[in-house]
Amino acid sequence: MSTGRERTASGPFLDTAVTYLTGVGPARADALRRLGIFTARDLFFHIPHRYEDASTITPIARLRIGSDATVIGTVVSKGIIPTRKGLRVFQAVLQDSSGLIEASWPGQPFLDRTIKKDDVLLLTGPVRFFHGRQLVPREHINLGVGESGTGGGRVLAVYPATDGLSFRQIRALIEKHLDQYLPLFKEYIPVALLAAANVPSIGEALVSVHRPTSLADAYRGRSRLAYEEFLFVHLLQLRTKSLAREARVGLQFSNRRDLTSKLKQSLPFELTSAQMRATREIVADMCSDRRMHRLLQGDVGSGKTVVALFAALLAMENGYQAAMMVPTELLAEQHARTFTTMLAPLGISPLLLTGTLSAKARKAAANRLASAEPVLAVGTHALVQEGTQFAKLGLAIIDEQHRFGVEQRNMLGKKGNSESRPDVLLMSATPIPRSLALTLYGDLDVSVLDERPPGRLPVTTARRPEQAREKVYEFVEMQIAAGRQVYVVLPLIDESDKVALRAATKAFEELSGGRFAHRRVALLHGRQAAEDKDDTMRRFRDGAIDLLVATTVIEVGIDVANATIMLIEHPERFGLSQLHQLRGRVGRGAEESFCILLGDVSPESAERLDIFVATDDGFAIAEADLRLRGMGDLFGERQHGEAMFKIADPVRDAELGEVARDGAEQLLAADPMLMSRDHKPLHDILHRRYARALELFRVG
Repeated sequence: MSTGRERTASGPFLDTAVTYLTGVGPARADALRRLGIFTARDLFFHIPHRYEDASTITPIARLRIGSDATVIGTVVSKGIIPTRKGLRVFQAVLQDSSGLIEASWPGQPFLDRTIKKDDVLLLTGPVRFFHGRQLVPREHINLGVGESGTGGGRVLAVYPATDGLSFRQIRALIEKHLDQYLPLFKEYIPVALLAAANVPSIGEALVSVHRPTSLADAYRGRSRLAYEEFLFVHLLQLRTKSLAREARVGLQFSNRRDLTSKLKQSLPFELTSAQMRATREIVADMCSDRRMHRLLQGDVGSGKTVVALFAALLAMENGYQAAMMVPTELLAEQHARTFTTMLAPLGISPLLLTGTLSAKARKAAANRLASAEPVLAVGTHALVQEGTQFAKLGLAIIDEQHRFGVEQRNMLGKKGNSESRPDVLLMSATPIPRSLALTLYGDLDVSVLDERPPGRLPVTTARRPEQAREKVYEFVEMQIAAGRQVYVVLPLIDESDKVALRAATKAFEELSGGRFAHRRVALLHGRQAAEDKDDTMRRFRDGAIDLLVATTVIEVGIDVANATIMLIEHPERFGLSQLHQLRGRVGRGAEESFCILLGDVSPESAERLDIFVATDDGFAIAEADLRLRGMGDLFGERQHGEAMFKIADPVRDAELGEVARDGAEQLLAADPMLMSRDHKPLHDILHRRYARALELFRVG
C-alpha cells in the first residue's frame, strides 16, 4: 500500500495528505485539519471569505484622514518605538513620488527583521491622525528592493484562519502549491451547463479566487464554485425525491369525500384560496401511487392546522390512523382542543398522547392505537417512543418540523407497518421565499399558504424610544385594567457584564416589585424545569397572570386570545423573522392587539426595525431578514451540523441557484443515475463530497 509520501515522490496527487506538502509540519497540519483541510484538494477549496481591494493605488500626498486606502512606497526609515504601557510598535516612513507617510504596526516589533530600508511596500488600511497623518496597515506586501512592482496594486485574498495559522500563512501556502496542483483539476461539470450559467471552468475559477486580478475576477471565480454547490445540492434533492417516489409501497388513498366533506360543511368559516390550493395538492399526493413527502409552510395565522386536519380525515376515511407530532405538551393540548371542537359535529374525538399522562391514560391510548380503528393522535415526542405502536398509521404530520431532530422525524415516518410507510406532511410557520424553499427543501414538495383568513385584525406595531417608557407602561396598565393580558419579552435571562441589556430576571423583579406590583406578574424562561414552564403558560392561558415577563421561549407557544400586547425590549437583538414570530403571539382574539418595540437603537438598527413595523407580511419580512442578516441556521437540525453551503449564499445567489436547479433537472432527465461516461466524474465527486447528506435528505 503506497503512502502519501511515496505518491508525492512520483508526482503530486489531489488526495495527498497536507502533511506531505512543502512547508507543512505536524503543528501546521493540525491547524489545517481544524479548518477541515486534510488533503491538497481541500486546501484549494479553502476559499477566501473576503478580499482587500489593493488594486487601486492612491498617491501618498492625496491620503485623507479617516479614509481607507492602498499605497505603494519605498521605506526611507524604520524603527521600533516603545510606548509608556510597554507596547512595542514597529514604524516605517514610506515615500512615493508625491510625498511621505508614516506607517505603524502596534505590537509587531518582529517586522523590523523582515522589512529593510529601500524595500518597496504595498500597504492597505485606514489613515488616522497621530502627530500628523499615519497609516495603520491591515495588509502589507513586501515587493522587494527598487522600483519593481510600484506600477499597480493587487487584490488580496483573506482566508478563514485558526489559532496557530494566520490567513497570510494560508495564502502563502496556497500560492506556493497552486501552479503544481492546478493541472490535476479536471473539469467534471458538462460544458453546456457551465455556459448556461456563464461561469468558468474549475481551473479558471481556482486561479480567479486565489490570484484575482480584480474584485470582479475574484467574484467570477467564486460564482463557479457557488454554482457547483447549488448543482450538487439540487442533484441530491431531486434524486432523493425521485427515489422516494419509486420506493413507496401501497398506501394509495381514495378521495371518498366522506369525513372531509362533512368537515368542510361544518366549518364556521370559508377556506381561503391558498388553503384550498394546498389541500388539493395534499389530496393529490395522498391519492397517488407514491409516498407523500410535503412541506406545508405558511405565515402565523394562515390556517395550516385546518389544512392538516383535512389530510388526517382523508387517511381516516380510508380506514387509517393519523398522527400529529408537536414540540411541546402545551401545543399538543392546544391542537387537541382545536381538533375536538372542529371534529365534534363529525362525532370524532382526537387522542392526546404526551409524556405526562398517567399510566392508566397511557394504557388506554396505547390500546386505542393498537386496535387499528381510524384515529387522529396528537402528541409530543411520546408518539415516537418504543412503547407507542400504531396498528395502521397512514399519515404522519410534524408541526414546527425544524424543532425536531432528523432522527425524531424519521422515527415517526417509520411507524407504519412492515409493508408500507405513512405519508409525511411537515409544517412550518417560518415563511421563506419560494425560490429559497426550493433550495433548502428541494427534496420535498412545497405547499405555501400566503393568504390570511378574512376578518382577522392586524396587529398594530410601533417603535418607541426609552424616554417613552412610562407612557408605554401607562398604556399597558390601561389594557390590563380592561381585562387584557400582556407579554414582555427580553433577549437574555440574566444580567451580563459584557452586554448591557435589561435581562428577564431583572425586568421581572422591577415590574413585579414596582410599576406593576398590584398586578399578577410571572417569569418564564428556558432554564426553568419543563413542568414549571408548562404550569406558568397554563396559568397565563387561563387568565391567572396579567403580565408575563419572558425570553423567546414563547416564540412558538400557545394561543392566548386575551393577550393583546407584545412589548419587546432591546428589539435590535432579534432578527426580523423572530420579531414576527413573537408578534404572532398576540392578535389571536377579537380585540385589537399591539406590538411595541421599546428602547433606543442605532440608526442602522432603526432602519431595519422600521421594515418590521411597516409590514405584517411574513414572507416579505423573511426576505428582508435573510437579505440583511444572511442565512443563519435555517436548516435547523436538518443536516445535523453538516453545512450544505460553504461558498454559495442561497439568498444573495438565488438566481444562480435557479439556473443550477434547471441544470440538475436536465442532467437527471438524460441520465437519472449519472453513470454515463460523461457524467461519471460528476457522480463520483457528488458521492464523495456529500455521502452523509444522502441519507439525511431522505428524512426531510
